[in-house]
Amino acid sequence: MPDTLPLKDKIAFISGASRGIGAATAKALASKGAHAILSARTISGLEKTHDEIVAAGGAATIMPLDFKKEAHLDALGPTIFERFGQLDILIGNAASLGGLRPIGHTSPKVWEDTFKVNVHANYALIRTLDPLLRQSEAGRAVFISSQMAQFAEPFWGLYAATKTALNAMVLTYAAETVSPNLKANLFDPGTVNTKMLEEAYPGGYPDEQDLIDIKVVANKIVDCCLPDFVEHGKIIRAH
Repeated sequence: MPDTLPLKDKIAFISGASRGIGAATAKALASKGAHAILSARTISGLEKTHDEIVAAGGAATIMPLDFKKEAHLDALGPTIFERFGQLDILIGNAASLGGLRPIGHTSPKVWEDTFKVNVHANYALIRTLDPLLRQSEAGRAVFISSQMAQFAEPFWGLYAATKTALNAMVLTYAAETVSPNLKANLFDPGTVNTKMLEEAYPGGYPDEQDLIDIKVVANKIVDCCLPDFVEHGKIIRAH
C-alpha cells in the first residue's frame, strides 16, 4: 500500500502561507504528515491557514515575518533549529507583483521593495536555512517561479525581472549544491486564480479556461518535496 504520510516527522517552512499558493501548499504538505511552519506578514491569514490545517488533523506553527526586513530573516535558521531541531522542506513562495506599469514609470522605492520580497528575501532564506536543509536526510527547497520570466510582456517588466533573477539565483544555488540529500528546484505554477492575478487583472482574467486549479498546483509542489523526488536544478512546470 502507498504511504499516505510520506512526510511524517518532516518540518516544512512555507513563506507567503497566509493565502493563495502558499496556503494551499502548506495545507497539502500537512496532509502528507509534515509540520508546516507558516510565515507571512498577515497574521489573520496565517491564523486561517493554521486553523484549517489543524481542523483537518494536521500540525502547524505560525511564524510571522516581514520579508523586507533582513534581520528577521537572518534569525530564522537559528529560531527554527532551537524550536524544532531540524528543517526538511523550504517553500520560497512569498512574492509581490509590484504593480503593472512601464519600467520608466516605476518608482525606485517600488522597484527596490519588489526586489526585496521576490529576490533578496529568497537569498536570505537560502543563507539562513541551507545548513539545516543539508543536515536533513531528504532536504527539499522549492522556489515559486513564474512564466512571466520567459516573456518580454509590456508593463510586466518589474515582476518579470525579479522572477528572472530568482531563476538564475536558484539554479546557481542548485549547481553549487553537491549534497546528495538536498534537492533545490524552481516551480512554475502557470496561471492560477489568486489575489495576485486579481491585482493584475482587476476586470477578470480574459482566458479563464487556461486557469490551473490551485489544489493541483499545491499537490505538484508537494511532489517536489517527497523523499523519493530526484530532480535537481530544474524549473518544473505545472502544465
